[in-house]
Amino acid sequence: MPYEHHRDTFTVSDDPARLDVEAIHDFLAHHSYWAEGIPREVVARGLEHSLCFGLYDATRQIGLARMITDRATFAYLCDVYVLEEYRGRGLGKWLMDCVMAHPDLHGLRRLHLVTWDAHELYRPLGFTEPTQPGRHMEIVRPEIYKNRS
Repeated sequence: MPYEHHRDTFTVSDDPARLDVEAIHDFLAHHSYWAEGIPREVVARGLEHSLCFGLYDATRQIGLARMITDRATFAYLCDVYVLEEYRGRGLGKWLMDCVMAHPDLHGLRRLHLVTWDAHELYRPLGFTEPTQPGRHMEIVRPEIYKNRS
């Protein structure tokens, strides 16, 4: 049984069968700063191996939040978006409230995300800057999708 929340004509659902891979790829590849140029097959593989939350206006996919998680100890939040024409209605906050309420994400030891500009969306959910940033390490390849042949 899918996990779903409804508000007016909008739905948040974790049902993978509802995900519109073409729409998600279009947004990520052409309208996001974090995944510009990402190949469709990479998007599809990422969706398949994640806990995804589609945001829909009736049947049209208008947003996404993706959790990469073992559903036991850790989750990494990524690829959160709401189409520009739907912004300013509180849908991003509602989407994240629905994500954080999902039972598979309760009791995790660590939830992580990286954001350039949406800190105020995530702070009310309990996200903060790392208290010990020196413990965090990363490999960052921002041009990885642009340099593919």
